[in-house]
Amino acid sequence: MAGPEHPYLCGPYPRAYAHRGWHLGELAGMENSLSALRRAVAEGYRYLETDVRATRDGVLVVQHDPTLQRTTDRTGTISELDWAQVRGGRIGGREPVCRLEDLLEELPRTLLNIDVKAGDAVEPMLWLLRRTGAWDRVCLASFSGARLQRLRRAAGERLLTSMGTASAAALRLRSIICHPRELPWLPAPPVRGTLAQLPRYRWRLPVVDPALIRCAHRLGREVHVWTIDRPDEMVELLELGVDGLVTDRPDLLRDVLVKRGSWPGAGP
Repeated sequence: MAGPEHPYLCGPYPRAYAHRGWHLGELAGMENSLSALRRAVAEGYRYLETDVRATRDGVLVVQHDPTLQRTTDRTGTISELDWAQVRGGRIGGREPVCRLEDLLEELPRTLLNIDVKAGDAVEPMLWLLRRTGAWDRVCLASFSGARLQRLRRAAGERLLTSMGTASAAALRLRSIICHPRELPWLPAPPVRGTLAQLPRYRWRLPVVDPALIRCAHRLGREVHVWTIDRPDEMVELLELGVDGLVTDRPDLLRDVLVKRGSWPGAGP
């Protein structure tokens, strides 16, 4: 497992993520488009959160949904279509679907948090990282712990990953029963992944609280919270000590960090 010395973690802190780019104003409805991602970087974001799926012929495309219809003017399941068919779709009716390879090339200074949405994207992801050498620029995420383990086993130390659902639950359990070094007789479920990327609440129950943050930090893990869109909640979580925030309102998060004196203001 990649450690805290991983180059991805040398970027601005606290880590501010534009969720699927800057899809506000004239870019409303353009999530995960190259325009939205490019705009987020132009506004000063170094970290971007995005998603990938694989086409039938193994091309990684920057899309969240398994189908095209919500975000583009085409229909169909991405995994059942070739790239030649998917590329004909227009996000918001305006812009072609973006390949991950294009994003890496277009925005070479960005640090990407990439949710690998399906198992058929694992091998294309590993192939692309090997070919481009972009290991230092990405953190791979998934709700599936098994999918993340496949990626870790194949890539080794150079790959940074977040936690799958089981590891996130194990971290939460550790935070409740106390750290195993303090109570060695208690069971200590394994926690795999360097970044705990979590919702603040799940089924109205708190997930991220001071105990979880303390536990994660004792284990050398960072805590990132999604998807936070209210300035008051952004401030509250930063005061609690979280290491990063993911937001659909990058304009508001930027304002909060500017006021706190922690906005890097890096350009593209």
